[in-house]
Amino acid sequence: MTQPNSTMPVFTQRLDAQQLNDDQLQQLKVQQEAGNYISLDFDTRQRSRFKSDTQSGTTVGVDLPRTETLKSGCVLADANSNLMQVFAADQALTRVTTQGDDFALMKAAYHLGNRHVPLMITPSALFFEPDHVLSDMLVRLGVHVADVDAPFEPETGAYQSGHAQGGHSHSHDKHSHSH
Repeated sequence: MTQPNSTMPVFTQRLDAQQLNDDQLQQLKVQQEAGNYISLDFDTRQRSRFKSDTQSGTTVGVDLPRTETLKSGCVLADANSNLMQVFAADQALTRVTTQGDDFALMKAAYHLGNRHVPLMITPSALFFEPDHVLSDMLVRLGVHVADVDAPFEPETGAYQSGHAQGGHSHSHDKHSHSH
């Protein structure tokens, strides 16, 4: 909790976690042990401006330029070079699995993707935010659905710039896509 006359720290810059020095990494480790980090659901991590409480109860502000979704583990900085790490919070999700039927899981991914559902893909399961209509459709396709609580890190679009897998990224300045 903040004191009535104290100034709330506001984090305005996203840092590349791979470019942090040893002192900064040690600072984050100490902060994490003290609960001085923020744990956010997917919807909040998509916003560029919000207030949140750290695990230890301090209120902080985030005011970033319009940018991509905050990923679990990303690091923010304020004007005084103070750091704040962001983690994906557990949230209600639907887990989609099969009994070893890879084709059925691919089919489920296709149908969810065709509906532009934010989707987290793992080697053995798909995860999406709960929607009973989608769950009913998936059961009719022959897959298993279950309600779970877990951090949600859905796939980003293949054309998004930023932290793509394999370190490859590019921009599309000459054209844009909109849905």
